[in-house]
Amino acid sequence: MIRPAAIILLGAATLALTGARATFAQPVVAGSIAFCPYEIPTDETGKRRWINLGIVQYIEATRTDLKIAYGAGSFGSGHEARIPVTSVEEALTVLERMRKVAASCR
Repeated sequence: MIRPAAIILLGAATLALTGARATFAQPVVAGSIAFCPYEIPTDETGKRRWINLGIVQYIEATRTDLKIAYGAGSFGSGHEARIPVTSVEEALTVLERMRKVAASCR
């Protein structure tokens, strides 16, 4: 197992040997599932829309669409978004993309 100090020393030695200038990436900002936007297809009027994956209650996949139920509070105040698909396989592909977006929001 390589210790973190060894990795830092190895990186510094590599920079010194190659004459490369040290550049540092921007700090990684931790995401939050409380605000995790995912773009869904535009509505009938052409508006771009996003749902917050942090409030999705359930997803239903069929061979014609992916139904996403979200934001259900009390008294049936929830909403629903539908993403048209051509097969169950495409629905599962969209679902996998959603899962990856949600994972990056943590």
